[in-house]
Amino acid sequence: MSTTGATADPLAALGALPGVADSVESVRKAVDRVYGHRVMRRRSNEITSEAALRGARGSAALSGADWALEEVRRRSDFSGDDEARTMGAALRLTAEAGQLLSIWRQSPLRVLARLHLVAAADEAERTGRPRQEGEPVDEPLIGLPLPSAAEAHGRLEGLSELIVAGGSAPALVTAAVVHGELLALRPFTSHNGLVARTAERVVLVGSGLDPKSVCPAEVGHAELGRDAYLEALEGYVSGTPEGVAAWIAHCGRAVTLGARESTAVCEALQRGAA
Repeated sequence: MSTTGATADPLAALGALPGVADSVESVRKAVDRVYGHRVMRRRSNEITSEAALRGARGSAALSGADWALEEVRRRSDFSGDDEARTMGAALRLTAEAGQLLSIWRQSPLRVLARLHLVAAADEAERTGRPRQEGEPVDEPLIGLPLPSAAEAHGRLEGLSELIVAGGSAPALVTAAVVHGELLALRPFTSHNGLVARTAERVVLVGSGLDPKSVCPAEVGHAELGRDAYLEALEGYVSGTPEGVAAWIAHCGRAVTLGARESTAVCEALQRGAA
């Protein structure tokens, strides 16, 4: 997403795309339903913890480690193979996200570097910094053309400037753009999908839309499926108004499904079934 020649608040302008306002309103209603549940008033910490676990599982599934939730609960060692390491990275990122909320608005690039460092903790080199020209990117599930390192750096700087400047864009729009840009650019040599989805979470929580982090979009993205995820991403990368609006709507559905998941957890706790 280029900001060259853009309006003073290009992210807010995206809120006027067809259907985006409806997505924003649907997300707000879904989030309000979770926060209005009586269980949230007494046991919100439990809901937050459960949402974190389910969100990490969903994010890992989209990166190729589609484990059952009970398997994630059972395991304590995530170093055995590629899938286990992916799951471990997703869990570490979810835990780390809450520690970075205050830094995001001042230094998004610092947060992204930290997220990659956490995700790639088992890699000896190239962690916590954007890729350089000629460095390979290990992101096999995303087959879109890879921008040059120079383009990736420039667009990251532009995105960072927009975040730091602030604006009136709805949280869903900002979160969707951050998510989409990171997937499109794949600025790191690995774990870009996991980092992108964690950054989306950081925006949704830090914006105040989901301050207790109980509406895990990662759950919804996984439920909607990888094919739909990649199709929506292609629309974003196309840069057309229709494609970008469709990506924002897809992210909105993911948040709504995440909210629905936590509402179900609230209901189960209320019945004494979980």
